[in-house]
Amino acid sequence: MTTYLEAEANPSRNTGAIRLYDDAAFEGMRRACQATARCLDGLVDIVKPGVTTQEIDDFVVEFARQNDTVSATLNYRGYPKSVCTSINHVVCHGIPNDKPLKEGDIVNIDVTLVVDGWHGDSSRMYPVGRIKRAAERLCDVTYRSLMLGIAAVKPGGHIGDIGAAIQEYAESERCSVVRDFCGHGVGKLFHDAPNILHYGRRGEGVEMRPGMIFTIEPMINLGRPHVKILNDGWTAVTRDRSLSAQYEHTLGVTETGCEVFTFSPRGLDTPGLDVSPVAGAAE
Repeated sequence: MTTYLEAEANPSRNTGAIRLYDDAAFEGMRRACQATARCLDGLVDIVKPGVTTQEIDDFVVEFARQNDTVSATLNYRGYPKSVCTSINHVVCHGIPNDKPLKEGDIVNIDVTLVVDGWHGDSSRMYPVGRIKRAAERLCDVTYRSLMLGIAAVKPGGHIGDIGAAIQEYAESERCSVVRDFCGHGVGKLFHDAPNILHYGRRGEGVEMRPGMIFTIEPMINLGRPHVKILNDGWTAVTRDRSLSAQYEHTLGVTETGCEVFTFSPRGLDTPGLDVSPVAGAAE
Protein backbone atom coordinates (compact mmCIF):
# COMPACT_ATOMS: atom_id res chain seq x y z
CA MET A 1 0.00 0.00 0.00
CA THR A 2 1.29 3.45 -0.91
CA THR A 3 1.71 5.87 2.00
CA TYR A 4 1.45 9.63 1.48
CA LEU A 5 2.58 12.02 4.21
CA GLU A 6 2.85 15.76 4.59
CA ALA A 7 6.52 16.45 3.99
CA GLU A 8 7.12 18.07 7.38
CA ALA A 9 5.83 14.97 9.18
CA ASN A 10 8.14 12.60 7.32
CA PRO A 11 11.60 11.63 8.69
CA SER A 12 14.69 13.04 6.98
CA ARG A 13 15.43 9.78 5.17
CA ASN A 14 13.85 7.71 2.44
CA THR A 15 11.26 5.53 4.17
CA GLY A 16 9.33 4.65 1.03
CA ALA A 17 6.51 7.04 1.95
CA ILE A 18 5.69 9.73 -0.62
CA ARG A 19 6.03 13.28 0.61
CA LEU A 20 3.45 15.92 -0.26
CA TYR A 21 5.00 19.38 -0.22
CA ASP A 22 3.42 22.78 0.50
CA ASP A 23 3.75 26.15 -1.28
CA ALA A 24 6.85 27.11 0.72
CA ALA A 25 8.59 23.92 -0.39
CA PHE A 26 7.67 24.60 -4.02
CA GLU A 27 9.26 28.03 -3.68
CA GLY A 28 12.42 26.47 -2.23
CA MET A 29 12.56 24.04 -5.13
CA ARG A 30 12.13 26.88 -7.63
CA ARG A 31 15.22 28.61 -6.22
CA ALA A 32 17.37 25.47 -6.26
CA CYS A 33 16.20 24.31 -9.67
CA GLN A 34 16.70 27.71 -11.26
CA ALA A 35 20.25 27.83 -9.91
CA THR A 36 20.86 24.50 -11.64
CA ALA A 37 19.20 25.72 -14.85
CA ARG A 38 21.40 28.83 -14.90
CA CYS A 39 24.46 26.66 -14.41
CA LEU A 40 23.46 24.46 -17.34
CA ASP A 41 22.84 27.61 -19.40
CA GLY A 42 26.34 28.81 -18.61
CA LEU A 43 27.82 25.61 -20.00
CA VAL A 44 26.49 26.33 -23.50
CA ASP A 45 29.54 28.47 -24.28
CA ILE A 46 31.94 26.08 -22.53
CA VAL A 47 31.19 22.81 -24.35
CA LYS A 48 33.26 22.68 -27.56
CA PRO A 49 35.95 20.48 -29.14
CA GLY A 50 39.14 20.39 -27.07
CA VAL A 51 37.48 21.18 -23.75
CA THR A 52 37.92 18.49 -21.10
CA THR A 53 35.13 17.22 -18.90
CA GLN A 54 37.31 18.22 -15.94
CA GLU A 55 37.03 21.81 -17.16
CA ILE A 56 33.24 21.36 -17.16
CA ASP A 57 33.48 20.16 -13.57
CA ASP A 58 35.66 23.17 -12.71
CA PHE A 59 33.02 25.50 -14.18
CA VAL A 60 30.29 23.91 -12.04
CA VAL A 61 32.43 24.16 -8.90
CA GLU A 62 33.10 27.86 -9.54
CA PHE A 63 29.45 28.57 -10.43
CA ALA A 64 28.35 26.95 -7.18
CA ARG A 65 30.89 28.99 -5.19
CA GLN A 66 29.82 32.27 -6.77
CA ASN A 67 26.13 31.53 -6.21
CA ASP A 68 26.34 30.37 -2.57
CA THR A 69 25.30 26.83 -3.37
CA VAL A 70 26.95 23.41 -3.38
CA SER A 71 26.91 20.37 -5.65
CA ALA A 72 24.93 17.42 -4.32
CA THR A 73 26.99 14.87 -6.27
CA LEU A 74 30.40 15.69 -4.77
CA ASN A 75 31.21 12.87 -2.32
CA TYR A 76 27.67 11.47 -2.64
CA ARG A 77 28.18 7.78 -1.85
CA GLY A 78 31.81 8.27 -2.80
CA TYR A 79 31.24 9.98 -6.17
CA PRO A 80 34.39 12.09 -6.70
CA LYS A 81 33.17 15.05 -8.79
CA SER A 82 30.62 17.89 -8.81
CA VAL A 83 28.94 16.94 -12.09
CA CYS A 84 28.28 13.87 -14.25
CA THR A 85 29.49 14.04 -17.86
CA SER A 86 28.31 11.16 -20.05
CA ILE A 87 29.72 11.03 -23.59
CA ASN A 88 28.34 9.12 -26.60
CA HIS A 89 27.74 5.51 -25.46
CA VAL A 90 27.93 6.44 -21.76
CA VAL A 91 24.39 6.21 -20.42
CA CYS A 92 24.89 8.10 -17.14
CA HIS A 93 27.25 8.85 -14.24
CA GLY A 94 30.30 9.52 -16.40
CA ILE A 95 33.12 10.88 -14.24
CA PRO A 96 34.91 14.06 -15.44
CA ASN A 97 38.55 13.63 -16.43
CA ASP A 98 41.31 15.25 -18.51
CA LYS A 99 40.35 13.67 -21.86
CA PRO A 100 39.24 16.39 -24.32
CA LEU A 101 35.89 16.33 -26.08
CA LYS A 102 36.04 15.67 -29.81
CA GLU A 103 34.14 17.13 -32.77
CA GLY A 104 30.96 15.11 -33.22
CA ASP A 105 30.64 13.94 -29.62
CA ILE A 106 27.39 14.33 -27.70
CA VAL A 107 27.58 14.77 -23.93
CA ASN A 108 24.96 14.70 -21.21
CA ILE A 109 25.75 17.06 -18.34
CA ASP A 110 23.89 16.31 -15.12
CA VAL A 111 23.95 18.96 -12.37
CA THR A 112 22.30 19.00 -8.95
CA LEU A 113 22.78 22.15 -6.88
CA VAL A 114 21.57 22.51 -3.30
CA VAL A 115 20.06 25.81 -2.13
CA ASP A 116 18.89 26.08 1.51
CA GLY A 117 18.71 22.30 1.63
CA TRP A 118 16.61 21.92 -1.54
CA HIS A 119 17.98 19.88 -4.45
CA GLY A 120 17.66 21.17 -8.02
CA ASP A 121 18.31 18.21 -10.35
CA SER A 122 18.48 18.52 -14.14
CA SER A 123 20.48 17.39 -17.16
CA ARG A 124 20.75 18.26 -20.84
CA MET A 125 22.46 17.01 -24.00
CA TYR A 126 25.15 19.19 -25.57
CA PRO A 127 26.55 18.71 -29.09
CA VAL A 128 30.31 19.09 -29.45
CA GLY A 129 30.75 21.01 -32.67
CA ARG A 130 28.91 19.50 -35.65
CA ILE A 131 27.34 16.13 -34.91
CA LYS A 132 26.00 13.36 -37.13
CA ARG A 133 22.33 13.23 -38.02
CA ALA A 134 21.86 9.98 -36.08
CA ALA A 135 23.10 11.66 -32.89
CA GLU A 136 20.90 14.70 -33.44
CA ARG A 137 17.89 12.47 -34.08
CA LEU A 138 18.57 10.54 -30.86
CA CYS A 139 18.66 13.78 -28.87
CA ASP A 140 15.40 14.86 -30.53
CA VAL A 141 13.68 11.58 -29.64
CA THR A 142 14.98 11.72 -26.07
CA TYR A 143 13.85 15.30 -25.50
CA ARG A 144 10.43 14.60 -26.95
CA SER A 145 10.18 11.48 -24.78
CA LEU A 146 10.84 13.58 -21.67
CA MET A 147 8.30 16.22 -22.63
CA LEU A 148 5.63 13.62 -23.44
CA GLY A 149 6.29 12.09 -20.03
CA ILE A 150 5.85 15.51 -18.41
CA ALA A 151 2.60 16.02 -20.34
CA ALA A 152 1.25 12.87 -18.64
CA VAL A 153 1.70 14.32 -15.14
CA LYS A 154 -1.56 15.32 -13.47
CA PRO A 155 -3.33 14.65 -10.18
CA GLY A 156 -5.28 11.42 -10.28
CA GLY A 157 -3.02 9.98 -12.95
CA HIS A 158 -0.55 7.20 -12.30
CA ILE A 159 3.21 6.92 -12.57
CA GLY A 160 2.70 4.27 -15.24
CA ASP A 161 1.17 6.95 -17.46
CA ILE A 162 4.56 8.71 -17.56
CA GLY A 163 6.50 5.58 -18.41
CA ALA A 164 3.98 4.51 -21.05
CA ALA A 165 4.13 7.88 -22.82
CA ILE A 166 7.93 7.74 -22.93
CA GLN A 167 8.18 4.10 -23.97
CA GLU A 168 5.49 4.27 -26.65
CA TYR A 169 7.11 7.23 -28.37
CA ALA A 170 10.74 6.11 -28.07
CA GLU A 171 10.01 2.61 -29.36
CA SER A 172 7.89 4.00 -32.21
CA GLU A 173 11.07 5.80 -33.28
CA ARG A 174 13.06 2.53 -33.22
CA CYS A 175 14.95 3.48 -30.07
CA SER A 176 15.05 1.69 -26.71
CA VAL A 177 14.41 2.81 -23.12
CA VAL A 178 17.03 2.00 -20.47
CA ARG A 179 15.45 0.01 -17.62
CA ASP A 180 18.33 0.07 -15.15
CA PHE A 181 17.86 3.67 -13.99
CA CYS A 182 14.82 5.78 -13.17
CA GLY A 183 13.58 9.16 -12.01
CA HIS A 184 12.96 9.72 -8.33
CA GLY A 185 11.38 11.82 -5.66
CA VAL A 186 13.48 14.82 -4.69
CA GLY A 187 13.35 17.73 -2.25
CA LYS A 188 15.39 18.00 0.94
CA LEU A 189 16.63 14.52 0.01
CA PHE A 190 18.60 13.94 -3.20
CA HIS A 191 16.83 10.64 -3.90
CA ASP A 192 13.45 9.85 -2.39
CA ALA A 193 10.25 7.93 -3.11
CA PRO A 194 8.68 7.31 -5.55
CA ASN A 195 10.75 5.77 -8.32
CA ILE A 196 9.69 7.08 -11.74
CA LEU A 197 10.08 4.35 -14.34
CA HIS A 198 10.47 5.44 -17.96
CA TYR A 199 8.49 2.48 -19.27
CA GLY A 200 5.23 0.92 -18.16
CA ARG A 201 1.49 0.73 -18.63
CA ARG A 202 -1.10 3.46 -18.30
CA GLY A 203 -3.18 3.32 -15.13
CA GLU A 204 -0.57 1.35 -13.20
CA GLY A 205 1.74 2.43 -10.40
CA VAL A 206 1.50 5.10 -7.73
CA GLU A 207 -1.30 7.66 -8.02
CA MET A 208 -0.02 11.20 -8.53
CA ARG A 209 -1.25 13.76 -6.01
CA PRO A 210 -0.74 17.53 -5.67
CA GLY A 211 2.42 18.30 -3.72
CA MET A 212 4.52 15.42 -5.07
CA ILE A 213 7.94 16.46 -6.40
CA PHE A 214 10.07 14.20 -8.59
CA THR A 215 12.38 13.99 -11.57
CA ILE A 216 11.71 12.51 -15.00
CA GLU A 217 14.97 11.62 -16.74
CA PRO A 218 14.66 9.07 -19.55
CA MET A 219 17.80 7.49 -20.97
CA ILE A 220 17.21 6.47 -24.59
CA ASN A 221 19.54 4.31 -26.70
CA LEU A 222 19.87 4.03 -30.47
CA GLY A 223 20.54 0.32 -29.99
CA ARG A 224 19.41 -2.16 -27.37
CA PRO A 225 18.50 -1.06 -23.82
CA HIS A 226 21.09 -3.13 -21.95
CA VAL A 227 23.83 -1.41 -19.94
CA LYS A 228 26.85 -2.38 -17.88
CA ILE A 229 28.79 -0.61 -15.13
CA LEU A 230 32.50 -0.05 -15.61
CA ASN A 231 35.15 -0.90 -13.04
CA ASP A 232 35.02 2.57 -11.49
CA GLY A 233 31.66 1.55 -9.99
CA TRP A 234 29.82 4.52 -11.50
CA THR A 235 30.07 4.83 -15.29
CA ALA A 236 27.17 3.08 -17.06
CA VAL A 237 27.61 2.32 -20.78
CA THR A 238 25.54 0.65 -23.46
CA ARG A 239 26.51 -3.00 -23.87
CA ASP A 240 26.32 -2.76 -27.66
CA ARG A 241 28.28 0.54 -27.73
CA SER A 242 25.32 2.35 -29.31
CA LEU A 243 24.76 6.05 -28.63
CA SER A 244 22.73 7.03 -25.57
CA ALA A 245 21.05 10.32 -24.63
CA GLN A 246 19.24 11.73 -21.60
CA TYR A 247 17.29 14.82 -20.60
CA GLU A 248 16.04 15.49 -17.08
CA HIS A 249 13.66 17.93 -15.43
CA THR A 250 12.45 18.29 -11.84
CA LEU A 251 8.76 19.09 -11.42
CA GLY A 252 5.97 19.33 -8.87
CA VAL A 253 2.42 18.04 -9.24
CA THR A 254 -0.16 20.84 -8.93
CA GLU A 255 -3.95 20.85 -8.64
CA THR A 256 -4.30 21.04 -12.43
CA GLY A 257 -1.15 19.44 -13.86
CA CYS A 258 2.46 20.13 -13.03
CA GLU A 259 5.07 22.87 -12.69
CA VAL A 260 8.50 22.24 -14.20
CA PHE A 261 11.08 23.87 -11.93
CA THR A 262 14.17 23.37 -14.09
CA PHE A 263 13.19 25.03 -17.37
CA SER A 264 16.00 27.20 -18.72
CA PRO A 265 15.48 30.92 -18.00
CA ARG A 266 17.13 31.60 -21.39
CA GLY A 267 15.20 28.99 -23.35
CA LEU A 268 18.28 26.81 -23.72
CA ASP A 269 16.81 23.48 -22.63
CA THR A 270 18.18 21.90 -25.84
CA PRO A 271 21.40 23.91 -26.28
CA GLY A 272 22.74 23.92 -29.82
CA LEU A 273 20.26 21.25 -30.94
CA ASP A 274 17.33 21.68 -33.31
CA VAL A 275 14.84 19.45 -31.47
CA SER A 276 11.12 19.43 -32.06
CA PRO A 277 8.94 21.22 -29.48
CA VAL A 278 6.16 19.45 -27.58
CA ALA A 279 3.16 21.56 -26.71
CA GLY A 280 1.15 21.29 -23.52
CA ALA A 281 3.84 19.65 -21.39
CA ALA A 282 3.41 21.89 -18.33
CA GLU A 283 1.40 24.76 -16.94
